[in-house]
Amino acid sequence: MCTEHTGRVAQQHRDGTGAGFSRRTALVGGAAAAVTAALTGTARAEDRTPRAPSWGRRGLCDLTYPLTTSLPMFVPTEAPSRRTVVTIEQNGYYLQEWRLFEHTGTHVDAPGHFTPGGRLAPELRMDELVTPAVVVDISTRAADEPDTVVTIDDVRAHERRHGRIPDGAAVLMHSGWGTRFGDPEAYRGADAAGTLHFPGFGADTCEWLLERRRIGSLGVDTLSIDPGVSTTFDTHLLLTGADRYGLENLAHLDRISPTGATIVVGLIPFEEGSGGPARVLASW
Repeated sequence: MCTEHTGRVAQQHRDGTGAGFSRRTALVGGAAAAVTAALTGTARAEDRTPRAPSWGRRGLCDLTYPLTTSLPMFVPTEAPSRRTVVTIEQNGYYLQEWRLFEHTGTHVDAPGHFTPGGRLAPELRMDELVTPAVVVDISTRAADEPDTVVTIDDVRAHERRHGRIPDGAAVLMHSGWGTRFGDPEAYRGADAAGTLHFPGFGADTCEWLLERRRIGSLGVDTLSIDPGVSTTFDTHLLLTGADRYGLENLAHLDRISPTGATIVVGLIPFEEGSGGPARVLASW
């Protein structure tokens, strides 16, 4: 979008000198033409039987938290900020400027986040970002043990109930931590010494999943795929060292099927990005 040109056209439209043209007119007109072309030679849309989306057999769920300036952050001073640059009333269109770290809100850790020479955000392939997913539920234990991790026994118990984890899957931890998301301090779980307390994946579990199930990614409903008490980030090192990516701050994992789901990870391909915010959608 060329802001200077758009502002000039918008001003012409308000002044009545734009020959009836507006950005809205162009968009609506283009959309109408596309719809007309698509329906040529067919029955009217309202007379046709509605069809279900081609993806999503039973359910759809957004696993993304809206990006706000009050999100819980691993380091509170890294919170994002925003300002309004122009307004419709003064400039004819609305535009904001955001300042944020790549690892803000619901986001991806690319392999290059922890591994030197690892692939970066633009290098992740589409077949890695549209992937089967399973949800391992440890929420009952996590409610009493904030430092707990997903164990190999948890994964085996999941498979006994729901079947083998498919190759290339995203394995997602549901710890129930999403209930704390509106309270950044509770979500971080920092104690008086500043140590964080929240669940994650055990390093041995990550290694087992990589070797035995050839997973494509790990995801959590907390700030990190490592538990909050970790100072060595072994799970990050193992996962990214195996050229896999992580997903952090996922929402609504209690709402999706424990197996049989597909997720779409809408990662922003920042140039040289170590990861970045993503819209993550689930279908099952």
